[in-house]
Amino acid sequence: MDIRQTALDGVLTIIPKKIGDARGYFVETYSARALADAGVSTTFVQDNQSLSRWRGTVRGLHFQRPPAAQAKLVRVIQGAIFDVAVDLRHGSPTYGTWVGETLTAQGGEQLFVPRGFAHGFCTLSEDTVVAYKVDGYYSREHDAGVHWADPDIGIAWPVTSDSAVLSDKDRAMPRLKDLPAIFAYGAAP
Repeated sequence: MDIRQTALDGVLTIIPKKIGDARGYFVETYSARALADAGVSTTFVQDNQSLSRWRGTVRGLHFQRPPAAQAKLVRVIQGAIFDVAVDLRHGSPTYGTWVGETLTAQGGEQLFVPRGFAHGFCTLSEDTVVAYKVDGYYSREHDAGVHWADPDIGIAWPVTSDSAVLSDKDRAMPRLKDLPAIFAYGAAP
């Protein structure tokens, strides 16, 4: 696996190695040892999967508040996405900034999003299937988010506000400036 640090501390791009022959290919999609070598000691407890039927579907920007915060390891099983992480750690030099990576089923790229970040994605093809591991169980009580098109964050989404396919929940998320301090930079995860 090739593991690369992004512009946001702790957010990693992971590119697994595919071994192919006439039959197809084999790929190791997860290695706790490789992630530990990159400084990630996360223990994943749940796998999630979503299907988005339409290109331009936006899911996010989601996170869970402490004590139910989650780290995520995101990959695409079918199709492609523009995957985004936003730093929500108050006091961080990159607070309120974002990184985005294109993840494809064909390339097998993954994004590791640590606790303290919001996560979201936009589908780049129809019938896109996204799978992600999380290190904490879902908690409706701690479920939260920030508006996907918050101009203060300024994400360069590959879809316009008029054409994005959104849930009512995501459409009603608050702006970053309206969120209380939820995560603190340098605090224990």
